[in-house]
Order: sequence, then C-alpha cells, then structure tokens
Amino acid sequence: MGAYDAELGAAVERAQQGDEDAFAAAYRLVQPGLIGYVRGLVGDEAEDVAADAWLEIARDLSRFRGDGAGFRGWTATIARHRALDHLRRQKRRPRLSLPEQDVLELPDRQDAAAAALEALSTERALELIGSLPREQAEAVLLRVVVGLDGPAAARVLGKRPGAVRTAAYRGLRGLAERLARAYAEG
Repeated sequence: MGAYDAELGAAVERAQQGDEDAFAAAYRLVQPGLIGYVRGLVGDEAEDVAADAWLEIARDLSRFRGDGAGFRGWTATIARHRALDHLRRQKRRPRLSLPEQDVLELPDRQDAAAAALEALSTERALELIGSLPREQAEAVLLRVVVGLDGPAAARVLGKRPGAVRTAAYRGLRGLAERLARAYAEG
C-alpha cells in the first residue's frame, strides 16, 4: 500500500490546489474500495450513496489534512455516514424497486460475459460478508475491501483498534469456515 498511498497523497494534495485531473486520479484510486464498502452496507443503492459521499468529499476537500492512507479513511468515514443516513431514511419510507430500470440499462462496451462473471463474484463475496454480524462485516470491508489499517478502520467505526482487529479476524475466520463447508458440500 505504500506506493499506492504515496500516489494517492500526491493526487489529493494537487486536487486541493484545484487540479481537476488530480481529483479524478484520487477518485479512480479510492472509488473501487469505497464502492465495495458501501455496497456491503446498503446493497444495490451503493452507487447513489457513494455519489452523495463524493459530493461531500469534493465540497470539503480543502479541509482534509493527511496523507493517502488518511484520505482513504476520511472518505470511508464520510461514505459510512451517508450509508447510515440512507438506511435511516429507508426505515422511515421504504422504496419500491423498479424492475423496468434494470431492463432499460444497456450494457457497456466491455465483454458482457466477463462483466457478468465479475459482478457475480463480487456480489457473492459481498453477500457472504453481509451474512456476518454487522460489526464483523464492517471491519472486514474496511480492512480488506477499502484497505485500511487497524487504527484507521477504528477511527471510521469509532472503536478501539484492537476491537476492530478482533472483529475483522473473527469475520474472516467465519468466512473461511463457510467457504470450507460450501467447498466440502461440493
């Protein structure tokens, strides 16, 4: 993560000075992990929630202080807050699904079979992580998907680093056991 975080830190620093290309580079570096984390929290609404988070990130970028690893943690905290807000709103007024929207979405230019396999494997992985107790699922998502270290994940969750490391360990152990059972059952 060292070179990755150095590249991200440099992009963020340039973005804070108004470099739009640098902001785009920071987005490209952070978005895949961030969207995986948010998808683990809110499911199919992840794109909308992440978009809301990025609006806040862009608005408050000038106030951010830190390096690349700190930026990943900062963005994860913002995304988590937007996800929790979204979940609270959903409880107040559940949203009906519109299957027509799924039908109207056209595939992009990439290989449809490869895209489908990637989506299935990502969806299955997030489904497995989502089956964990919430504390373990969030710890695994932050540590593995977003790539945060224990102290950074702890800051996002408002917990002690040891508690987050333990939750992530238990979650990963639980996933390993489930995968071993599924493999044995064949």
